[in-house]
Amino acid sequence: MDDSRLPECLRCGRCCLADFNAYVTDEDVKRWREENRQDILRVLEREQACWQGDRLVSTTSGRALEGCPFFQFDGKQFGCAIYETRPATCRKFEPGSSPLCPLFSRRSGAERVEERSDTGT
Repeated sequence: MDDSRLPECLRCGRCCLADFNAYVTDEDVKRWREENRQDILRVLEREQACWQGDRLVSTTSGRALEGCPFFQFDGKQFGCAIYETRPATCRKFEPGSSPLCPLFSRRSGAERVEERSDTGT
């Protein structure tokens, strides 16, 4: 789907409820080191994680890790405290591309209509 047709993000924050540590790549960490983003690197160090069953837990405290620590709410809408340098997985996320997103059913329906018109059915 081309970016000009992507639905606009509702900023509901549902996609941010996935744990940050699970999706950080080596390239993200390298970029943050180059940017001297000690704020982000400290969180990663403090929140070392391992899988315990179907969830990530802190290897230092044993507590379940839930949600991105950079997920914020300004009283009106949700946002990202590190948006300009967010992880690659966040940069690539397309609104409506996951059943977790409230835009999923609208996007899926629009794509189905488009596919039918392309095939002439």
